[in-house]
Amino acid sequence: MGAIVGAGLISHVPTIMFDEPMRRRLNEGREISLVPGLHRLRSEILDDLRPDTIVILDTHWFTTVEHVVSSHDHREGLMTSSELPRGMRQVPYDYDGDPELARLIETQGNALGTPTTAIDDPYLPVYYATINLVHYLHRGERILSTSIVQTGDEDDFLTFGRAIGEAVAASDRRVVVLASGGMSHTFHRLKELPKHEASDPSHIVTPEARAADEQRLAWMQAGDHAAVIDHMDDYHPHNPEGGFGHYLAMVAAIGGRDCTAPGRLLSDYENATGTGQVHVWFDLPSAGWTA
Repeated sequence: MGAIVGAGLISHVPTIMFDEPMRRRLNEGREISLVPGLHRLRSEILDDLRPDTIVILDTHWFTTVEHVVSSHDHREGLMTSSELPRGMRQVPYDYDGDPELARLIETQGNALGTPTTAIDDPYLPVYYATINLVHYLHRGERILSTSIVQTGDEDDFLTFGRAIGEAVAASDRRVVVLASGGMSHTFHRLKELPKHEASDPSHIVTPEARAADEQRLAWMQAGDHAAVIDHMDDYHPHNPEGGFGHYLAMVAAIGGRDCTAPGRLLSDYENATGTGQVHVWFDLPSAGWTA
């Protein structure tokens, strides 16, 4: 029987792909905490857990009529972001996929009533919400990325996450699930952006968005995932990235409303051009979570 051995809400913000001198120039001479946080995630957590597969819930991969799971044997190439080609240009990637687990997720998702398809088309694009995390975290694990359905509601993401949990339990894999995305996600307007590039959360687009993020971080740190789920209607006005589907699917994979895993911050809560960014890790029992 397989198990999910850890999970996290992890920022993929483009700034992490700039070199350190550029990051410091943008951040008033200081390093952004997200980069050392990723190094900590690798050295202090993943090196100890030794997962077979990392599942990345990718908030930049939008689908419309179904959840899509990458089911390639192997992916290799160079990724240039169409959104930010100056900062993310020809980033190399080279990793094995996990087609067996992808097909199990497809089976479980459809059995639970949420449309799910595993795709291994070699021309299927890859997005920086996956590649930026692979750049920092991959050390030979299989990588499986999934889309976020832009037409999905909270129950769709929760059902898909449950499908991931049941698929892992039906496998022989040790799996880490990473919700790759931010929190509130509204950018400052173009003319204002240069004034708000530093990471201090005073630059979050509105005080209300910052307060909403910080309330959810407090619930996560307390292990009160039910509160996060139950207050999604209050969060939507602050435009959480991907409808917060990455978090919802991740937490559903490890128990949903019944999950009480406390979150620990691997970074500060930071601004990125108006959006809320943070790394939060959820430790699971030593045997891992099985659905």
